[in-house]
Amino acid sequence: MYKFMQLMELKVTNSKLPLAPLLLIAPFFFWGTAMVAMKGVIPQTTPFFMAAMRIFPAGILLLLIGKIQGRTQPQSKLAWLWILLFALVDGALFQGFLAEGLVRTGAGLGSVMIDSQPLAVAILSLWLFQERIRFWGWLGLVVGVIGISLIGLPDEWIGSLLHPETIEVSLGIDTLFQSGEWLMLLASLSMAVGTVLVRWVCKYNDPIMATGWHLILGGVPLLAMSAGFESQQLVNINQYGWIAMGYTAIFGSAIAYGLFFYFASSGNLTSLSALTFLTPIFALLFGNFFLGEVLSSLQSVGVGLTLVSIYLINQRDVLADKLKFSTSKQEVVSNITTSNLLKQSQEQPVELNLQVGVETSATSSPPISQKSLLKTIGKT
Repeated sequence: MYKFMQLMELKVTNSKLPLAPLLLIAPFFFWGTAMVAMKGVIPQTTPFFMAAMRIFPAGILLLLIGKIQGRTQPQSKLAWLWILLFALVDGALFQGFLAEGLVRTGAGLGSVMIDSQPLAVAILSLWLFQERIRFWGWLGLVVGVIGISLIGLPDEWIGSLLHPETIEVSLGIDTLFQSGEWLMLLASLSMAVGTVLVRWVCKYNDPIMATGWHLILGGVPLLAMSAGFESQQLVNINQYGWIAMGYTAIFGSAIAYGLFFYFASSGNLTSLSALTFLTPIFALLFGNFFLGEVLSSLQSVGVGLTLVSIYLINQRDVLADKLKFSTSKQEVVSNITTSNLLKQSQEQPVELNLQVGVETSATSSPPISQKSLLKTIGKT
C-alpha cells in the first residue's frame, strides 16, 4: 500500500483534473475490463468485426476531440507514412491477433499475455536505442520468459518436460500454434513494436491526432477481412452485446487512450509505466467474477511470475538507484569512520624508547613525547 501511494503522489498533485489519482488508474482499469467485455461478446459476433468496431469508432471520437482542442493534423508525407506503419502494426495486427486469441483463451489470461509486452519493448529498446536494461531488467526478462512459458505452453508439454517417460506423440507442433495464448503472444509483440514506433510517430505528429488516425486506418483492413471471410456479424448480437462493444470502443479505446496521453504529456510517464501491471489484475478479477474463468495451477504460477517480471522491467531504474544509494551510503559511513580513526591517531602522543649513547629501559624510563624526541635528536 505504501508503494502504491508513492506512485500516486508522482506529480499527480500538479494535475488540474479532479480525482486525479483515480483517473490515473482509469486507462488500465478500462483496458483490463475491455478484455472481459470483448470475451463476453465474442460468441455473438465474429473476431475481425469485433476488433474493427473497437478501434474504428474510437479513432473518430479521438479526432473529433482533437479538432475541438485545435490540435494539428498530420502535414507531411513522412508524417502519414509513420501513421500508416503504426496503424498496420499497432492497429490491424495487434487488434486482429487479440480478437482471434480471445476466441481460444480467457480474458484474464489474454490480458496477462498482452501486458507482457514490456519484455519485448526492453529488448527492442536495447537493440535500437542502446537503452540500458541493468541487472533488475535482465532478471525481469528471465522471470518473464519462464512465466510466459508456463502460461502459453500446454500443461501436457510442461508435464512431459518434468517426466520425459510420459511424452506422447500426439503433442505435435500444430497443437502449440493452435493455442490462443500464442496468438496473444503475437498480439503482444505487435503492441511492443507499435510502442517503439511511437517515438518516430510523435516526432512528426501530434500524439492525439496520430492515435486517432492510426485507430481509423488500422480498422479499415479489419473491416475488409471481416467482409471477405466472415458472415453473420450482426445477426446474433443482442442488447448486452452492443453495450459491451460500445463500452470497449468508448471506454476501452477512446477514453483510455485520451487519459493515457494526457497524463503522459503532464509528466506522469514514470507512474503510468509502473502501473501497467494493474491491467491484467483487473482483467483476471473481472474475468473470474463475470465469466467464471479459472486458471490451471501452472498457469497461475506463470501469471504471478509474469506480473513480477513486468514490475521488475518497469521499475529497473528505481531499484538500481535504490541499490546504488544504499551502497554509496555504506561507503560514506566507512570513509567517515576511517577518517575519524586517522584523526584520532594523529592527535595522540607518540611513545618511543630511544637509545642515544646511553642505555634506557622500557620499564624505568618515562615515555617520550614526539616534541621531546625532536629536541633530543636536534641536540645530538
